[in-house]
Amino acid sequence: MNLTGRTILITGGSSGIGLAFALKFAELGNEVIVTGRRRAVLDEVKAKHPKLHTIQSDAADLAQIAALAVRVKADFPKLDVLMNNAGIMLHKNLTAPAADPAGLMAEMNINVGGVIGMTSAFIDILTANKGTVINTSSALAFVPMPSAPIYSASKAAIHSYTQSLRFQLEKTGVEVIELMPPAVKTDLAADIAEGDVFNLMTTDELVKQSFASLKAGAL
Repeated sequence: MNLTGRTILITGGSSGIGLAFALKFAELGNEVIVTGRRRAVLDEVKAKHPKLHTIQSDAADLAQIAALAVRVKADFPKLDVLMNNAGIMLHKNLTAPAADPAGLMAEMNINVGGVIGMTSAFIDILTANKGTVINTSSALAFVPMPSAPIYSASKAAIHSYTQSLRFQLEKTGVEVIELMPPAVKTDLAADIAEGDVFNLMTTDELVKQSFASLKAGAL
């Protein structure tokens, strides 16, 4: 992947992995737009990192995705990288009926629906600009964590979807990359205790290793 001279949109870019990647891309001289659901958090990010463009948008809301696509295509016609990073992880007990059945789909709506919706909304401009799609899945796509069964399943779905997307876009000039992080020290993993089972990687180390792989052309 070419790491410079790009115009990059990162969902869930106001914290954690998304923000770490946004700052690294910006450091390399790219134009970077980040989205998130929380306006106050985005305002803090903008105040601290004025070079980043911030837009409030919920990746689980198809109407907001459509509005975001119209705005970004108008304001950033050179957009050539989409990083689908927004996601949530919930710990679920599957041994009893859910008190909130609708809540069972929250992770699927944002972790899977958001990726599919965003990719579809931006595929035309990415194709026109011979761009790149980066989908954030997880090591849990391959070895699920039983306490987070729906999250793990959502990331397995993203792994499968990304493989098919890469195949379909093979002749368009759009490269498709899958980022598969281990457990990382972010708000999402705040309730995971380090110890004999988990060693949490820092976002700095994840960025260091990932950008080395991206520079080498890994997909």
